[in-house]
Amino acid sequence: MNTASTTGYLDCLLQGQPEASSLTWLNELRANAVDRVGALTVPTTRDEDWRFTDISPLTKLSFQRAQGVPQLAPATLEQWAIAEAAARLVFVDGIYAPQHSFNHAGLTVENLASGANLHGAAVQAHLGRHAGFERNAFAALNTAFLHDGALIVVPRDMALAAPVHLLFIATRKHAASYPRCLVIAESGSAVTVVEDFVALENEAYFTNAVTEMVLAANAQVHHVRVQRDSAEAFHIANCAVSLAHASRYHSVSVALGARISRHNLGVLLAAEGAECSIDGLALIGGQQLADTHTLIDHAMPQGMSRQLHKCIVDGVARAVFNGNIMVRAGAQRTDSSQSSRNLLLSAKARVDTKPQLEIFADDVKCAHGATVGQLDVDEVFYLRSRGLSDAAARNLLTYAFGAEVIERISVASLRNRLEQAVLAQTQTAAPGAARPS
Repeated sequence: MNTASTTGYLDCLLQGQPEASSLTWLNELRANAVDRVGALTVPTTRDEDWRFTDISPLTKLSFQRAQGVPQLAPATLEQWAIAEAAARLVFVDGIYAPQHSFNHAGLTVENLASGANLHGAAVQAHLGRHAGFERNAFAALNTAFLHDGALIVVPRDMALAAPVHLLFIATRKHAASYPRCLVIAESGSAVTVVEDFVALENEAYFTNAVTEMVLAANAQVHHVRVQRDSAEAFHIANCAVSLAHASRYHSVSVALGARISRHNLGVLLAAEGAECSIDGLALIGGQQLADTHTLIDHAMPQGMSRQLHKCIVDGVARAVFNGNIMVRAGAQRTDSSQSSRNLLLSAKARVDTKPQLEIFADDVKCAHGATVGQLDVDEVFYLRSRGLSDAAARNLLTYAFGAEVIERISVASLRNRLEQAVLAQTQTAAPGAARPS
């Protein structure tokens, strides 16, 4: 695909932008993003960061921003409801649905369009400041459509045990949606945020999401991201997290759906004593492609990070993992480890994994590793000798491989639901001797 055609495709996606805001700074932010969209192109496999991920099928379809919110019966949402949720924001095809949303006293959980007016200074200080769009066409496109979105502000020293549920429902064929989320966790606060992407029908649509999370000193955020889009959908997401002194960020990301999906996660440990833990699972089959790119940036001393990413790949599907841990000069006494573990269930399944360490300090403890293999034949034999069929033994081992990540989700009802989804999606593995350790 040539540069002219990819630029033209982005121009087509820009059609149907929302009306101007009453906030001058927000209009300027959107205008800057529009300018960047005009200067950028859709990435191709010639770009180093996209060399394993061909998104040309996306550019062969036409997508337009949805207009108007379709009426959904409350019972329709029950299949995705989280019983423990203290607050919920629902977006249908990217449009805020207040009739299906509810709030929590003392906590700001509201639509970004109205929240930007009520919390102008805080929103202006962070919106579009962390998820940079200067060189990212999809982040720029999302910013150009800034209107509806989720705004969460957790007050100082407030610890909320129950989760905040952000539910994004896709209902229309060839619709483009631009989910936006801004989380501001003030000093000493704690919150669990669930981003949940689901679909009513098995249609082709385009989700282009951007999330920014800002943790002040001693704040804690547990971030659960579940992507269970239509098998025909395209899903591209960018998430940027900034950690202040002694703050803690824990992320669990699960990718089950979409024809092509890409998740870019960047975590900046911007002050001493910050900690992050990032867990991910991609469970795909058929002709799916799931790509995860992460950057953990240790910018200051005494930071700690842990990362575990797993892929289970069947059919002719392809998973990509590129995890970069950077330890900058002066970030002494950094403690970081990263593990990429991958399970192939068929002879034609493929995983491209690239764990990376870039270390510019000399007093650090860092490690990384990657494994790719099939089910252990000895473990299959052991289970069969205990009375299980070959298919049951393989399915049990495959489920156990993925369950290690699912179990790290703190929301019980969601964890149980995802365990059932993984069980249902698990398929019989092809014989093989290699074993992911």
